[in-house]
Amino acid sequence: MKAQRLLDERVLLGEAALAELRVSRVSAPVSDSLHDLKYSLALIVSGVCVLRYDNETGKGDHKHIGAIDRPYRVTTAAALVADFWHDADHWKGLK
Repeated sequence: MKAQRLLDERVLLGEAALAELRVSRVSAPVSDSLHDLKYSLALIVSGVCVLRYDNETGKGDHKHIGAIDRPYRVTTAAALVADFWHDADHWKGLK
C-alpha cells in the first residue's frame, strides 16, 4: 500500500509566522512508532522552527519545543493535529 496523504497544508499565521502540516497513513509503522501515521507538523516564526511534532525513523514520536525534544504519544490523527494547534496557540511569539 502506498502512503495515503491525510493532510498537506501550509497556513499563514501573520506576517512572520506559518504552520506546515503533513500527515500520511502508511502501510507499516515508522521505526519506533506503534501506529500507521507518518507526520511532520511545524510552526515557523521569523524563519525559525519553534515547534515541531514528528516521528523520524529511529527517534519515534516526539515534539520539539524550541531546542528541547520531548516524547509525544500519538492516539489519532485528529488528536495529533489538535495537540499541535494547542501548543502553537500558546507559543509566546503568537499570543
